[in-house]
Amino acid sequence: MIPIIVAPNTPPVVLRDLQHYMRDGTLQLGSLPTLSLYVHLPWCIKKCPYCDFNSHELVGEMQEQPYIDALIADLESSLPLIWGRSVHSIFIGGGTPSLFSPEAIDRLLGQLRARLKLTPDCEITLEANPGTFEKDRFKAFRAAGVTRLSIGVQSFDDDHLKALGRIHDRAQAIAAVEEAAQAFDTYNLDIMYALPGQTMQGVVRDMTQALAFNPPHISIYHLTIEPNTYFAKYPPVIPEEDLAYDMLDKITEMTAAAGLARYEISAYARDKHECFHNLNYWQFGDYLGIGAGAHSKLSFAHRVVRQVRFREPKLYMEKARAGTAVSQENEVARSELPFEFMLNALRLRSGFKLRDFCEKTGLPVSAIESALVQAEKKGLIERDLVQVKPSERGFDFLNDLQALFLP
Repeated sequence: MIPIIVAPNTPPVVLRDLQHYMRDGTLQLGSLPTLSLYVHLPWCIKKCPYCDFNSHELVGEMQEQPYIDALIADLESSLPLIWGRSVHSIFIGGGTPSLFSPEAIDRLLGQLRARLKLTPDCEITLEANPGTFEKDRFKAFRAAGVTRLSIGVQSFDDDHLKALGRIHDRAQAIAAVEEAAQAFDTYNLDIMYALPGQTMQGVVRDMTQALAFNPPHISIYHLTIEPNTYFAKYPPVIPEEDLAYDMLDKITEMTAAAGLARYEISAYARDKHECFHNLNYWQFGDYLGIGAGAHSKLSFAHRVVRQVRFREPKLYMEKARAGTAVSQENEVARSELPFEFMLNALRLRSGFKLRDFCEKTGLPVSAIESALVQAEKKGLIERDLVQVKPSERGFDFLNDLQALFLP
C-alpha cells in the first residue's frame, strides 16, 4: 500500500520512488540543467507589512538545532531525486537567516557538504538584515563558509524605514553595509523604491548613499501591494505609476554611471559579481528547496516537476523528520513549459539562446515560433538564429511580453 501525505487545505501527495520520475513521458531532455539548493529559514523578529513571503514572527526561543535537524532530514529524503548531480550554488533565504547564529550556519553548511557534491566555486549566499547583527557577526558567517551576503537595507531614510515596518534605522543600515564590505568580496544591497511618500529627490538620496559604498551588486524592487499582507488590508499612498517609472529610469541612470550594469530586470552588478544562484533561476535551471514553504523545480529525462514543502515551521519540522515534508507536487504540463521558461528567461537583459530553450524544456523551437513572431511585430524582442532578447520596449513592458507565451 502506498502511503499518502494529507494536510489541511493541501492536496494529498503520494510518496513515490525514483522509478516514478524516470518513467517515459512526453518530453525528451537531452541533458539536465545546472542544479542549485535553496534553504528557507522562516523566522523574523517582526513581519513587515508588505511581505508575502513565508515568514513567521519569532515567539520565544528560536529552535535552531531542531530546525537544522529537520532540514537535513528533508534533504536526505530528497537525495535520490538529485543523486550524482553537482550543486553550483546555495541560497539561504527567509525570513531572516541572520537571526541564526554563525555556529548554527556553520553546522548547517557542514551537514550540506557531507551530503552534497558542491562545485569548488559553489556560491553560498546568506540573507541578512541590518537590525539583526552585532559587530563581527558577518565575519563569523564568512568564516562558516558563506561567500556572499545579501543585505535587506530597503532604504537609508528613517521615515521610509518606519513606514515599511523595518526594525533597523539609517545608522544601522550604514553600519551593516560597512561591515559586509570588510567581510565579503561580493555582497548585495536590496533597495526598494516607490515607497509611501517618496519623492524623486528621496530616491536620489537613497541611491547616492547606496552607491557611495561602491557595492558590487544592487537589487532594486518596486514596492508592490501583495494580497494577504497588512498593506493589502490598509494600503498606503504610494507614488503614481508614471512617477515610479521615472524613479526607475533615474535609478538605472545612476547605477550605470557608477559602473553597475542592469543584467536583469531588478538586478545591477559589476562585472563578475552577478548572483549565480538567481541567474540559474532565470535561465530555467533546477533547484531543490528545503525548509518551511520552500519550492523546488527538478528536471528528469522526460518531465519537469515542481514541489512545495509544508509552510508552518512546526508542522514542517514534524513532516521533515518523518520523511514527508512535501505538501504539493505537480508535473509541469507540456503546454505550460514555454510560459514557465519565458517568465524567467525574458527577465534577463541578454535573453536566452534558442538551443537552451530546447535543452531545458525538451520542446522544439516551433513551440514558441508564433509567439516570437507576435513579440517581434510589437517591437518587444530582438532576435536572430541563435539568441532572443527583450528590446528596450520589451524590458519596459515585460508583463505584456511574457503574456504572449501563455498556453
